This record gives sequence, C-alpha cells and structure tokens, in this order.
Amino acid sequence: MDLGLTGKRALLTGASKGMGRACAHRLAQEGAEVTIVARTADTLEQAAEAIRADTGATVQWVAADITTEEGRAAALAACPAPDILLNNAGGAAPGDFRDWGSDVWVAAVEQMMLPPIMMMRATVDGMMERGFGRIVNIASRSVKIAQPELGLSNGARSGLVGFTAGLARQTVARGVTINNLLPGIFDSDGQREHIEGMLDEMGKSFDEVWQARARGIPAGRYGRVEEIGAYFAFLCSAHAGFITGQNLLIDGGSYPGTY
Repeated sequence: MDLGLTGKRALLTGASKGMGRACAHRLAQEGAEVTIVARTADTLEQAAEAIRADTGATVQWVAADITTEEGRAAALAACPAPDILLNNAGGAAPGDFRDWGSDVWVAAVEQMMLPPIMMMRATVDGMMERGFGRIVNIASRSVKIAQPELGLSNGARSGLVGFTAGLARQTVARGVTINNLLPGIFDSDGQREHIEGMLDEMGKSFDEVWQARARGIPAGRYGRVEEIGAYFAFLCSAHAGFITGQNLLIDGGSYPGTY
C-alpha cells in the first residue's frame, strides 16, 4: 500500500531511540523527509545515520530539550512547516503519590502535557492552511488502565488526551487529524527503566519481573517498537484522514474492556 508520504516533512520529538526512532525510520522508508529531536547528540547522530543508510531518506537531527521554550524553538527552526508531528516523551518515575509535592506534579505536567500542546500550537494553523496535517501523540495505556505506581503519568497524560479531544474536532475539516497512541508493554529502554524503578519494593530480580510481565500480556510477549512505527505511519498516511480525536491502544490485548 502506498501511504502517500513521499516528500512529506515530518518532525518527531523523542526520536533518537525506542518508539520515536521506530516511527522516524518507518516514515523514512515511506519517502518522508525526517527531522528527529531529542536531548542527546550522540544517540541522535547514530539514529540519523542508521536511518539514512537503510532508507536513503533525508534525515536531519536537532539536539534540544523539548520541555523548554528554547528547545521547541530549535526544533521548529529545523523543520518550520511540518506536515507530520510526533510528540513523544518519556514518562515520570513510578512512586507513591504521598511523596509528591506540588513541584513534582508541576514538573510532570511540564514534561508530559505542556510540550505536546505547545508544539501543536506552533504547527497546527500552518497545517490547516496547507490542507494537510497529521499529529500523533504517544501517550500511554495508563490513560485507560491507570497504573497505581504511575500516578504522575496517569494524571499528566490524561490532561493531554483530554485537550487533544477538543482540538481534533476543530481541525479535521481542514485536513488535519490529531490522535493519541496508547502503547502497552513494549520491549524498550523505557520499560526496562520502569521495571528497575520497582525492584526494591517488589523484592524480585529484573529477569523475574520482566518475564512475568510478558506472560501477563494476552499476546504472550512484549510489543515490538516496529509495530508502533507501522501503526504511526498509517495514521500519518493519505488513507487515515477520517480518523481523528482517537485514543488508540496497541497493547497485545491487555485492556480488559469492551469499549
């Protein structure tokens, strides 16, 4: 299937590794011009070189902290008129809400909720003027299946998807869709860090927890980041213009509900 992405300009944050990198790689395979953003120059350069070598696509990178105004400005200077925007950021560490003061909550909102909104604010009007745009936020299954140890993510990411629901209905008639991907448990650096953050309380080894979590997924395995990349690419495609304002689980069947 031709996704109609040849020549489209894509700006992807949190894209030096893991899910973000997989999304960038898949868009490059489909002929898009890709700009990847993250905080660490070394991993960005390695990712860009690997994607170029595999796809022959135009790939540029920007080392910037997207949670800051300066970082967002640097990203947009490199790709000022994107047709596709991926908002992706790591989550907060697990913990007990009794230990979190207001400063911790504000930091979580400034990490997981406000940067995507500010990036949408900077790009969505241009997309509507050009008559095409695809915005995808990688959030978390925690907005549908709240994880007790992830209260910061439960709250901040729910704020993001709530905001998105309203904006998506205002843009779709002008060719711009906005959706949220809700990953379940994936084989990724983020999942390893999450498990490592819980080991002291659980009294188990990393391998024990890693294997038990895989067994608890109906699919019997962790997700692969390439699967996120493929889903993302379809949402960005010319065929997905009637999908907007949706929170789309990709979790191997873990969500227990019907709706």
